[in-house]
Amino acid sequence: MKIDLTPVIKSSLSNHSSLIESFNSILNKIKKENKSSSIKVIFNEVESELKKEILIEDITQIIEAQTFERAKYYVNRLVKSITEVKHSKINDLNLNRWKEYDDLITDSLWIFNKRDKSGAHNAGYWGNFIPQIPNQLLRRYTKKGDWVLDPFAGSGTTLIECKRLGRNALGIDISEAAIKLCNENLSKEKNPFGVTTETVLGDSSEIDIKNYLNSYHFKNFQFIILHPPYWDIIKFTSDKKDLSNASTTEEFLRMFGKVLDNISPFLEKKRFLAVVIGDKYSNSEWIPLGFLTMQEVLKRNFKLKSIIVKNFEETTAKRNQKELWRYRALVGGFYIFKHEYIFLFQKR
Repeated sequence: MKIDLTPVIKSSLSNHSSLIESFNSILNKIKKENKSSSIKVIFNEVESELKKEILIEDITQIIEAQTFERAKYYVNRLVKSITEVKHSKINDLNLNRWKEYDDLITDSLWIFNKRDKSGAHNAGYWGNFIPQIPNQLLRRYTKKGDWVLDPFAGSGTTLIECKRLGRNALGIDISEAAIKLCNENLSKEKNPFGVTTETVLGDSSEIDIKNYLNSYHFKNFQFIILHPPYWDIIKFTSDKKDLSNASTTEEFLRMFGKVLDNISPFLEKKRFLAVVIGDKYSNSEWIPLGFLTMQEVLKRNFKLKSIIVKNFEETTAKRNQKELWRYRALVGGFYIFKHEYIFLFQKR
């Protein structure tokens, strides 16, 4: 279905009742269209395809406006959504069509009922986060062609999303097994945008980041996402430099800080860094690992932009032990973890 709004808008902007009548007629035509979920809309020979439900919402808003001035404001907003593209400096979202991004979460509580297992994504690696986390963050804080750094690459969840979304990525991991699995997963994912996804075996606190930047002829990353071990909950390697082998909370934070010191100079100013991490329960005490790592980032040249709480219903370790953990919670006087944090920072 195709609708040309040019004559309607130009002929009715001088009279409120005429405007309402014209848009009511258009609204009735759109509602009768059952074959498509989108409508081609034209204004001054510029054509755009709009989602039917959003177009209905916008026109209804025009019709129900209490004043003529407000109605004309809504008309101008509709015209802009057809004729103009408005981007921010950090993503590819068209802010004149912001209603179309209804799958992008803007609240600080993220509830996901299940993991995305499409394409190369899988839950085969113990400790990997769900793909929806990097998907949401990459679409909000990067553009196509940007460079993303993941210093705890694991099985490659972030790199797979980068490949899908057209972002270049460098993934580092201290585990040889993780890098091998990461490369296997990446090989199964298509590369529609022809981007680079590089993996490196090494310690993110020591690796020469600048060397990799120079080899690809760029100066800085536009986004960094860190999903470190939740201290020693899962032992990923036997390497003493592995954060999961830290002997104390203080040592874990010191090691995490060294990673930050090595990578943060290579994040472009005003761009974003995210840390995904959960807390730990040990020796009858809740250890607020999330907020402790948050403080480590804030000691550097960053400001806190958001704290997001994300649910998880079950982990690999607890999948077949729900009743046992419920019993332990009742006996021990604590609550079972059902959340983790996503801390979002902006470099000053």
